[in-house]
Amino acid sequence: MDYRGFFEDAVDTLRQEKRYRVFADLERIAGRFPRAIFRDNADNQREITIWCSNDYLGMGQHPVTIAAMQDTAARLGVGAGGTRNISGTNRPLVELERSLADLHRKEAALVFTSGFVSNEAAISTIARLLPDCVIFSDQLNHASMIQGVRQSGMEKKIFRHNDVVHLRELLASVDRKRPKLIVFESVYSMDGDVAPIAEICDLAEEFGALTYIDEVHAVGMYGPRGGGIADRDGLMGRIDIIEGTLAKGFGVMGGYVAANQAIIDAIRSYAPEFIFTTALPPALCAAARASIEHLKLSSVEREGQQRQAQLTKDILGDAGLPVLKTDTHIVPVIVGDARLCKAASDMLLEKHNIYIQPINYPTVPKGTERLRITPTPLHTDEMIIELRHALVSVWASLELQRDRPTAKVSADKLTSGDLTLSSAGG
Repeated sequence: MDYRGFFEDAVDTLRQEKRYRVFADLERIAGRFPRAIFRDNADNQREITIWCSNDYLGMGQHPVTIAAMQDTAARLGVGAGGTRNISGTNRPLVELERSLADLHRKEAALVFTSGFVSNEAAISTIARLLPDCVIFSDQLNHASMIQGVRQSGMEKKIFRHNDVVHLRELLASVDRKRPKLIVFESVYSMDGDVAPIAEICDLAEEFGALTYIDEVHAVGMYGPRGGGIADRDGLMGRIDIIEGTLAKGFGVMGGYVAANQAIIDAIRSYAPEFIFTTALPPALCAAARASIEHLKLSSVEREGQQRQAQLTKDILGDAGLPVLKTDTHIVPVIVGDARLCKAASDMLLEKHNIYIQPINYPTVPKGTERLRITPTPLHTDEMIIELRHALVSVWASLELQRDRPTAKVSADKLTSGDLTLSSAGG
C-alpha cells in the first residue's frame, strides 16, 4: 500500500487548484514593526514591510507587553506546568481572566490556548448542555465557529449573512419553547463588514435566544476601553457570551470567552478542549494582561490605526485600485482570480519588498480572491505611498481589473443558506 502517495496526491490537488499555501519565513524586528527580515528557500535574507499582520495595533512589540513577559518569565519560568486542574492555574492567568471579565463587564472569563479553540469549545459545550438546542449561525462565520456548531451535534439553521429578516424567519419556524443559540461575529475579517448587533439582540430577546458574538477582529481596537464593537455601541450588556482573542489587537496569544458565572463554570467543567489542555504559560498571561490594561486606558493606538486605515483606503482608491469599501480597519483589494492573486502577492514580495498574503478559496468564495491589507498605527504615511506605487505597478504588469467591487462581495457569491468553511487562519 502506497500510503505516501495518498498524501502527495492530496497536496498535488491543492497545487492544481492554486490553493496550496506557501509560508513566508519572517523574522519580525522588535521596535521596527512592520519591518521584518524575509528569508527565501536559499536562506537569502532581506528587509521587507508586512502589510497583512493581525498584530493590528503593534502590541506584540510594545514595551509594556515585552517588559511584562520578560519579568514574569524571569520570576516564574516559561511553562505552565500542567492543565488548569492539575497545577497549571498560575497567578498571572487568574489575573488575566479577571481583567477580561472587567473588559467586557461580565461576571467571569475563561482563557483558552487560541481563539479557534475557545470558539470550538464554547459553542459546542453550550449547545450540548441546552436540551434540544437549535443553533442559528451566520453564513460567513469563521471556521472555528462552524466547527463548534458541527461538534455540538445539535440542529443548525444558517441565516444569510447579516440578514436579520432571514434570521427572524428561521427563529419563527422553531418552537418558542426550544432553547436557541445565535452565533455571529462583530467584524467579518474578509469583507471587513460589521454585524447588525442591536437588531440581532432584539430578535434574541423576542424569541428567547442566547447570543454568542465573536469579537476577535474588534477587541482592543473598538470601544472606549477596547472591548470591541459591542463596547463601542453600548451593547455588551445585551450579549450573553462574548468571545475574543489575545493574539490580534492585544498582540500576544490565546483565546477566551466572557459571560455570567454559570455559563463560564459550565464550560470549564464540561469542555474537553479546556479540561485536557495545558494552561497558557504565566509569561504569556502577564503580557496579555499588560496589553489589555494598557489599551483600557490608551486610545492612541486605536486612533492611529483608524487614521492609517482610512488613509490607506483613500490613497489606494484614488489610484483606481479595486478596494472594497469597509467601515473597519480591514482593507480588501479584490483580484478575483486565484492564479493572478498569487502572482500579485509574489510580485509585491520579489520586486517591491512588500508582503501581503493572497487570500483564495476556500477562505473566500471563488471569484472573490483578494489581497487583504491590514494597516496598523505603525504603518507610516510614507509606507502607504510606497504600497500605492507598488500595487499600481503590479496591477499594470499583470493587467488586473480595476473595477470597484460592491459591498458584501463574499455574501453575494454564496448560495443562500450555505454553511461555508472559512479557513483563513485569522
